[in-house]
Amino acid sequence: MPDAVVDLDAVGVVRSGNHLLRDVDLAVGEGERWVVLGPNGAGKTTLFDVMAARTFPSEGRATVLGETLGETDVADLRPRIGLSSASLAAQVPGRERVRDVVLTAAHGVLGRWREDYESVDVERADALLAAFGVTGLGERTFGTLSEGERKRVLVARAVMTDPELLLLDEPAAGLDLRGREDLVAGLSVLARDAAAPTTVLVTHHVEEIPPGFDHVLLLRGGEVVVAGPLDLVLTATALSDTFGIALDLQVDEGRWAARAVR
Repeated sequence: MPDAVVDLDAVGVVRSGNHLLRDVDLAVGEGERWVVLGPNGAGKTTLFDVMAARTFPSEGRATVLGETLGETDVADLRPRIGLSSASLAAQVPGRERVRDVVLTAAHGVLGRWREDYESVDVERADALLAAFGVTGLGERTFGTLSEGERKRVLVARAVMTDPELLLLDEPAAGLDLRGREDLVAGLSVLARDAAAPTTVLVTHHVEEIPPGFDHVLLLRGGEVVVAGPLDLVLTATALSDTFGIALDLQVDEGRWAARAVR
């Protein structure tokens, strides 16, 4: 697949003799919006770390933005990837101003020091904070935010640099209903923007799939259950196999919902 932004060929990740991922094939094309779904322990975070060039495969071959992991300098690759994850949130200084959390993405650092930013950068940071439902929090410190507010600030930071690949690891975790809907709406607008980066969103819940996302990978036990166009492969049967429970699946105007069959 010549235009693949992420190309995984029989990728496996082994730790202490345990396969966290096994024989994963995935080709994410330029401009596609993918959702990775699976239960706890499915290997979603490990897969995310491979795509983020933060974990190298033990088996197979992983190519990200045209660079093969293990054969390239990841220090040059990682700035091309926008990233939002719980591990990143833990690294943000609690005293950092929210606006600066977003702004410092331009220099690939956490914690503002003596960098200079133009007014257009400040305006973009504020616009992104507004787009993801945390407008007006720019002067607050990161440590005073709720868990949900922090998640949305980090999504804004991930988008700030116009990355070639955007990776979002459970961005809606910890959000209340309004916060989740604000975030899903913001991601839906982003997904429908032709100029937006190729995006991969990791989640446990079909309810968090933003309208405009077009592909899905279902993961269980470190192995792919199914992968492909969202409307074709996300079925009640596939979702039930993934989560190990009989599920009913509904979709209405691009929003998905699942519940157990009793």
